[in-house]
Amino acid sequence: MTTETSVETLGAPAVNGGREAAAAAEAKPTVLSRDDTFNGRLQIRGSGQILGNFTGQVECDGDLFIGPEAHVEADIKSSRVTIAGLVRGNIVAVSRLKITNTGRLEGDARVGALVVLEGGVHHGVIRVHPEGVPEAKDTSIIPQDPPELGEPSQEVLG
Repeated sequence: MTTETSVETLGAPAVNGGREAAAAAEAKPTVLSRDDTFNGRLQIRGSGQILGNFTGQVECDGDLFIGPEAHVEADIKSSRVTIAGLVRGNIVAVSRLKITNTGRLEGDARVGALVVLEGGVHHGVIRVHPEGVPEAKDTSIIPQDPPELGEPSQEVLG
């Protein structure tokens, strides 16, 4: 007498009725929507989108997208930054900064690579570091109080 046995694996629902594997596989980006306004410090683990108004500081581990209707007044540090709206502040984009044809950056940037599409606007200083962006205490790339023209620098050369 031969007995056949078959095994079927069913995913058990997690708490709240969802499936844990599905939730882990589909990490959703953090989004500040078009009608939202936020002031403060925003730390994003993974990718994010700012589509509304934001003032403060942003740190993002992944890709950060600034939407075409966004108004951002912040210092930003991220792996990759794409600007399609307005950003006033300094940026550190370790891998790449992209300014689209509707994007506008008013501030300084230190980047691993730079892409500016026709129509994209930038006012400030951009330093491109293809070998890697050096670490700094803050996102500023120019001293807060640079000496006036004609004034001697306070640096002492040894």
